This record gives sequence, C-alpha cells and structure tokens, in this order.
Amino acid sequence: MGQDLNKVERLYDTVAREYAEAFCGEHEEKPKDREILYRFSQEIGGNEPVWDFGCGPGQTTAYLKNLGVEISGLDLSEEILKQAKAIHPEIHFRKGNILELEFESNSIAGIVAFYAIVHLTEKQVGTVFREVFRVLLPGGTFLLTYHIGDETIHLDEFLGMKVDGDFMFFKTDFIFGCLKGRGFEEIEIIEREPYSGVEYESRRAYVFAKKPAAPKSP
Repeated sequence: MGQDLNKVERLYDTVAREYAEAFCGEHEEKPKDREILYRFSQEIGGNEPVWDFGCGPGQTTAYLKNLGVEISGLDLSEEILKQAKAIHPEIHFRKGNILELEFESNSIAGIVAFYAIVHLTEKQVGTVFREVFRVLLPGGTFLLTYHIGDETIHLDEFLGMKVDGDFMFFKTDFIFGCLKGRGFEEIEIIEREPYSGVEYESRRAYVFAKKPAAPKSP
C-alpha cells in the first residue's frame, strides 16, 4: 500500500499560505542548494522543456528561472499552486501527479524534484522513478533531493495548522539501486549535514542521474 495522495493534497491545501511564507526564499540560506541548482542549470544549458516536480510555491522553479532555465512547475495541491502563481506570475504552473505523469514519453529535457518523494513509500518512489525515466528525453538530466534515513515521521501539526501526514526518509543504497533498476546511469549522490537553525535536522542528499542517450546511427 502506498500513501494516499488525497491525504497529501489535503495537507498542502491546509498549509499552503503558511508554507509559501516559510519556504519562498529557502535557497538563500542553503549554499549547497545554490551550488547544486547552478550546476543543474549549467548541465541543462538551453535545452527545453524543464520541469520542477513537486514544485510547491515555486521557490526552486523561480531560482532556476533566474539562472536562465526555461522551467515550469507541477504540483498536486491546487491551493499551493495558487500561491505559486501569485508569487511567480511569469512562470507556468500546473496541477499533476508524479505517480501518473501526463506527459508524452521522451519529451522533457530536465526534471528537478526537491523533496518531492518525501510523502511516498518505497514502492511509490519506484513508480516515480519509472515515470521520470519514461518522460525524460534520451540524455536528459534528473535532479532529486531527499532526507537520508529509514524512519517515517507522522505529523499532526505543521506550520501551526492541524494536519495528518507522514514524512518518509530513505537510505542512499535504496535510492541508488532504485534509480539504477529503472535504467538511469551516471548516478551521483551528494550528501550533506543539515543547516542548523535553518531547516529540519536531517541529513540531506542531492542526486544527479541521466537517462541514457539514444544510440548513434551507424
């Protein structure tokens, strides 16, 4: 059984305004985020389209847009998308489910997913990686972040609001193996300690992975 996405959607609908206020500028306090996002922007170059999956109020989408990436955002929560559209009217955002992506196969040059798997079970993560692999263009880049560990944290309160949600942590061996099993290559996992006083005190990981390039014609 996977986590009920309706439950996840309700959580973010409930805290949408508070979440946007709390996290709209989070990358400014996290130098490793900025370094990784700059690297992603350089690897993408001028390739299009690029999508931010699980974009929330658009903080990562906007950061990459400011680095020159032509990017759009996708999220499950209608209310948090309203926040994103209000804060970043110059960016295209749309509602979507990363377990069942409504994109053609081999259609996206790059995908970033900052903590987009935090509410998913291991089985659901495997589904997401399969879907991401499917929609990426050959040679496309996937940038993922997650919390390192093996625990599940249940929250009844988040940002001062009553909620009902589970937050999942993942072991690096699982993430690596799951990506490799879905066909990704050039998998690089970069870990860091939390920024004390800035974010939840968990170890974090950034992952770069590539969909293999199409074979050249003889």
